[in-house]
Amino acid sequence: MFDFAVTALTSILFVIDPVGAVPAFLIMTETDDAPKRRDIARRASLYTTLTLAVFAALGRVLLRMFGLTLPAFQVAGGLILFLVALDMLRARRPTQEGPGEVSEGREKDDPALTPLTIPMLAGPAALSTVVTLMSQAPGPAGAAIVYAAIALAGLGILGTLRLAEPLYRALGRTGIHVLSRLFGLLLAAIAVQFVLDGLRASGVLLPVAPPPP
Repeated sequence: MFDFAVTALTSILFVIDPVGAVPAFLIMTETDDAPKRRDIARRASLYTTLTLAVFAALGRVLLRMFGLTLPAFQVAGGLILFLVALDMLRARRPTQEGPGEVSEGREKDDPALTPLTIPMLAGPAALSTVVTLMSQAPGPAGAAIVYAAIALAGLGILGTLRLAEPLYRALGRTGIHVLSRLFGLLLAAIAVQFVLDGLRASGVLLPVAPPPP
């Protein structure tokens, strides 16, 4: 259970990558005063948490609605995560937001919901991650762990965006890229594990043999 909790928290936090969103957040809010910037950070964190929690709760229903199996979704979610991880390793975020979304957010009076929450923080990769984690959750306790991980990730978003300006001054663009690459490396390993778990659950791969006593 502890291993699952670590996987849930790290995969959700790394795929959201709030540190990587700091430069875009600062561009979108460059004309706002400090109170409004803090309010946007608070609402973006809340919207992201609620969006991920809703998808975690409805994930199995959506899979049944479209006739999808859990192993298929695990493999698909792992592949999406791997693409995001590759972007992070190259210190890019085109799978989460592009120049068009950033420009749109700069022109909006309130970018908290779009594009800050969707697609930047709660994008397709994050949504597929929480659904995949819920499919792997060992019973009600595992599901509670996923919701707790979503809540902790939301707090991480809030803290990061509220400290965006001093964080950017301290790390600089280079420091943020270094962190994104580190997160991307760990996320790539988690993505491969998702794919392997899905292939084993579908019977394509044999289960891992237990270690000898």
